[in-house]
Amino acid sequence: MPEPVSGGSPALDFAALDGETMLQKLHEVCAASGASDIHFSPQKTTVRLEWRLHGVLLPVAQISHDKYVSVVRRVKFLAKLKLNLTNVPQDGQYTFQATDKDDEGRERSRTVNVRTATLPSRFGEAITLRLLDPKRGIIPLEKLGFPMDIKKKLEELVELPNGLILVTGPTGSGKTTTLYALLSTIVGKERNIITLEDPVEYELEGIIQSQIDADHDFTFATGLRSVLRHDPDVVLVGEIRDAETAQTAINAALTGHLVLSTLHTNSAIEAIPRLLSMGVSPYTFAPALRAVLAQRLVRTLKDSCKAGPCDPAAHDSYDGQMSLPELLMVGPSIQQLILNLEQGPQIEAQARKEGFKSMKEWGREFVQEKKTTELEVSRVTA
Repeated sequence: MPEPVSGGSPALDFAALDGETMLQKLHEVCAASGASDIHFSPQKTTVRLEWRLHGVLLPVAQISHDKYVSVVRRVKFLAKLKLNLTNVPQDGQYTFQATDKDDEGRERSRTVNVRTATLPSRFGEAITLRLLDPKRGIIPLEKLGFPMDIKKKLEELVELPNGLILVTGPTGSGKTTTLYALLSTIVGKERNIITLEDPVEYELEGIIQSQIDADHDFTFATGLRSVLRHDPDVVLVGEIRDAETAQTAINAALTGHLVLSTLHTNSAIEAIPRLLSMGVSPYTFAPALRAVLAQRLVRTLKDSCKAGPCDPAAHDSYDGQMSLPELLMVGPSIQQLILNLEQGPQIEAQARKEGFKSMKEWGREFVQEKKTTELEVSRVTA
């Protein structure tokens, strides 16, 4: 019997399970609970098992090295990794079927994709499994928890015929989920939608999804130039990583295309100096940019905790996640500041005159509405 880890999730009984059954049980529990990642971390005497639930990494159990060997074999077999290669990292993927029930109680099945990564460590191979569950990844915009004001503006932005819309935030902040939600609102509306992703995480019907392959020079920059030959109305560029991709996306936005992309910045305001520092032309960037959405994911309180006192530090006080946003709308005044190469403080001052509110300010409203807690807002915005 594995030992439970103090303060974490309940221990799962792996004592009588072989590697295949253990992995299957983990798949079932994570798909049902909404856990996004499974971590196996070998220590000197045991292997630490954790999962990430609602954005927080929680301990689950300690398993023996002997038991872990069978798990490693099963994972490598499913992901088509080399069983005898243990001293270099390997990446792969596999799928499994998960089931749930619809609103009428009928059982339905879905395919969950699992991205697999191994890493040599001092006491054995560490393995991380990322579960790309369409139940979590493709969510209607109205269910992401955006304030009504921001939701309405996002719906209007994605209906624009051209321009650049950026979504920023760190890894795991829900950027891809938000972009898919935005695209899903315009699928089937007589617009040709093409995506460039690394990798394609979820399948979205009604659009063309393309996965970049840097080994064959199919990068975001080269891929975007190819996409533009296919008469797109809307293009999703998975991430802007370099000046070439940034300028190509800007040029596409200026020539009649609506371009959506992501950028790694801490705030919406920071996206502007970040792109300028990459070397893009302010004379093309300013008229192309329509808006920047920055976001984090905060855990939401259980209904019982909204009505009565609960410990905000206790994991079981929460039962879901919602987007904590800030939306910078780019109008003529901010476009002029970009042309003048003004920095963040000047841009923020003008944005506030136009109604901009930061994530922390929206967070205070969420706390007042008992959607989440001050501790949770501080955790993701510190």
